[in-house]
Amino acid sequence: MTLKVFLHRPFLDLHTHTGYIGGDAFHALYEKHPDYEYALLVRSEKRAAPVKKAYTNANVRIVVGTLTDSDIIEKEAAAADIVVHTADSADDVPSAQAIAKGLAEGHTPEKPGFWLHVSGTGILQRYDQKHERYGEAPIPEQDYHDIRDIDRLLSLPDEATHRNVDKIVLATNSPAVRTAIVSPPTIYGQGRGPVNQRSIQVPALAKATLEKGFAPIIAPGKTEWNNVHVHDLSAFFVTLADATQDASKNADPEVFGPRAYYFVESGSHVWSEVARWIAEEAYKQGFLPAPLTKAATMKEALQSEGCRTTAGASTRRARRRGRASTLDGRAGPRAWRRISPRFSRGRRICWTCSRTRRLESELEAKSLVV
Repeated sequence: MTLKVFLHRPFLDLHTHTGYIGGDAFHALYEKHPDYEYALLVRSEKRAAPVKKAYTNANVRIVVGTLTDSDIIEKEAAAADIVVHTADSADDVPSAQAIAKGLAEGHTPEKPGFWLHVSGTGILQRYDQKHERYGEAPIPEQDYHDIRDIDRLLSLPDEATHRNVDKIVLATNSPAVRTAIVSPPTIYGQGRGPVNQRSIQVPALAKATLEKGFAPIIAPGKTEWNNVHVHDLSAFFVTLADATQDASKNADPEVFGPRAYYFVESGSHVWSEVARWIAEEAYKQGFLPAPLTKAATMKEALQSEGCRTTAGASTRRARRRGRASTLDGRAGPRAWRRISPRFSRGRRICWTCSRTRRLESELEAKSLVV
């Protein structure tokens, strides 16, 4: 039997800052399993053009539809063996509801459907937001482990970021529908999808640095996040997809089920350090008169995408020491601290790493691959 995989909007245009995770995940899945049948939800025929050019095989089918086309999403979810939900997935209630309905209607305990859902570690920001601990160092209560602390994760308050969609996914679990929630932190590295190949957070901080003339930091600059390379994240999606076909894993409620919550990370960083790296590189390459950083207030941060998303308003500490390793899907420890931004004279920015080849990127002005 040929496995059918439905990828929910894996490719979106560069200006929406989405399609990065989905595009790379599909690349990895297709490379490992070129024999599977893939249905790719794409917004329009115009948006589908680069995808069709990159993937010409008959087993890759383009489905034109938007996030609000519930009937289309339900139909594809019902027909698929695996649904990979990436595009705006963490906060897209209508699509999550449509996927849940389609999977439930199209599958049975004898032929279950699998839902690989991308959430995010934004769900862990609630403590800092509630107590207005912006820019502060993490405290023990903010350290979450995806096995040891699963009960804490499943009982986070409804007002926590992404929680509303996570609850839809969790409630869908049944003998006929088996789910896995994947919550990545800061994702970096050049994507391999045909449309968007860059992340959000560090590109936004780099852009803000060039526009403001300094790298902003939310004082006191001690906020900590985890990170993972996009290729390692995609490798984990392949691991999960393979687990759906492994009888020793696909019925295990710790692998797929209401407790199957995965933090995929391979290291951590403090946002003030990232801001300093960017300021230093911008100075070395002549874009700043000095390697300047500057403290920003929350009010200022809310007015600037670069400050708000990357200078570190609140901590997200997610530990994957247990659950990901149960699938032999460890995120590789890449050299985050050896990666530095390169600001080219053409106003393009890319990243290089001492352990990898130089990442050449055809990006727009004032952009950054990380």
